[in-house]
Amino acid sequence: MSTMRVVEISEPGGPEVLVPGERPVPTPGHGEILIKVAYAGVNRPDALQRAGQYAPPPDASDLPGLEASGVVAAVGPGVTGWSEGDEVCALLPGGGYAQYVVTPAVHALPVPQGMDLREAACLPETFFTVWSNVFMRGELVAGERFLVHGGSSGIGTTAIQLAKVLGARVFATAGSDEKCARCQDLGAERAINYKSEDFVTILREEGGADLILDMVGGDYIPRNIKALAEDGRLVQIAFLQSPRVEMNFAPVMMRRLTITGSTLRPQSVQAKAAIADELRANVWPLLDAGRIGPVMDSEFALADAAKAHARMESSQHIGKIVLKV
Repeated sequence: MSTMRVVEISEPGGPEVLVPGERPVPTPGHGEILIKVAYAGVNRPDALQRAGQYAPPPDASDLPGLEASGVVAAVGPGVTGWSEGDEVCALLPGGGYAQYVVTPAVHALPVPQGMDLREAACLPETFFTVWSNVFMRGELVAGERFLVHGGSSGIGTTAIQLAKVLGARVFATAGSDEKCARCQDLGAERAINYKSEDFVTILREEGGADLILDMVGGDYIPRNIKALAEDGRLVQIAFLQSPRVEMNFAPVMMRRLTITGSTLRPQSVQAKAAIADELRANVWPLLDAGRIGPVMDSEFALADAAKAHARMESSQHIGKIVLKV
């Protein structure tokens, strides 16, 4: 097959700008594998790219899609550890909304035992993000109090499970009682409905959060500072509200707080490979054993990518949305 079905961004805009197209099947370069895609994960950065607010790196595909599962269709020169026919899930530089995609071989991981390709497509983007920010950057350890905002999102449901299984006390915010109940089912000892409760008050009653993972930004940033314990850390990974805020930095000094953050996509191949190595060593055994797993919301056909984006942007979903390719 020389051409493949894809979903393209026709112009910056709403979900309706996602349109079917045809492209040549890519060829894996040095250190890359070609994956015949079974399922592609749908993530917030895809919607930002579609809206014209998150340009792909210069060397990446302009097609959306940052994670996928499937079968290795070809290996490029210099690749070890993968062969044609292997089932994989992988972090992608872009291009997941397609029948075939190339990615660095070091960003692929085996499909966990007992897991199908549909579930495996939900792992890379969220697990790379959560592990690198909560454990590598945020240095969460057992016994600490951890607050994750957006607890019912793909990132949130992953962070709750990982933090709980590794011994932290987990708190989460979500926007409905149903979503809060789901967070508690996954391991949060307290889920806070942000529409009717104040997370700052609740966390301060518990002694403050040692670590907060936030993707909201805006007026949450000064509130997060108030909710942190002494020597607490805030890790910022996105801005559903604004990246700009006016705040008093005196408490950061007085209470020895740390504010950090990251985005995954612009990091080097080597940096993402290091995250993959840590996941393989620390997290994949938990997935293999069934102690944690992805929370699935819904599945759409590749041609219905616009409907998948509309579902995600409605914020009605709990967990992950996938495209069946």
